[in-house]
Amino acid sequence: CQMLDRLYLAFDALANKHEVFKVETIGDAWVGVTNLEANQSTTHVKRIAEFAVEAVAAANNIMIDEDDPAAGTLHIRVGFHSGAVVSNVIGSLNPRYALFGDTMNTASRMESLSTSDRIQCTETSARILKEQAPDFPRRRRGKVAVKGKGNMVTYWIGA
Repeated sequence: CQMLDRLYLAFDALANKHEVFKVETIGDAWVGVTNLEANQSTTHVKRIAEFAVEAVAAANNIMIDEDDPAAGTLHIRVGFHSGAVVSNVIGSLNPRYALFGDTMNTASRMESLSTSDRIQCTETSARILKEQAPDFPRRRRGKVAVKGKGNMVTYWIGA
């Protein structure tokens, strides 16, 4: 529990720095989005990519157990996708703001099919990133079988 708190505090600080809107945390997953609160149409993918690179680095500096340094540091998977979402407040007892739609599902698949300390995104996001930040490192991963989507061309982001 303390480890997740340290991780989420680091992610929250990075979200503030890059103007990423924190949607929710689900278990050990931190979900954020850009171009939601303000018009970031010319920088949204660049922002989330920069956030993602710094989030991986931050996780790598967080001890799994501060009382046992031999346990090592955290290693995370990251994924993102670009597209339209639907938002709403759901529930009445403990209402929460949530995002829905194919974009959210695809982003989740990018994370789950990524690998440790890597950032995977869809071809759509990679194409937008190239427009918004031409020098940002990206490499074609190739076709990946994505549940409910078939084979999708994906990219690795960052060095």
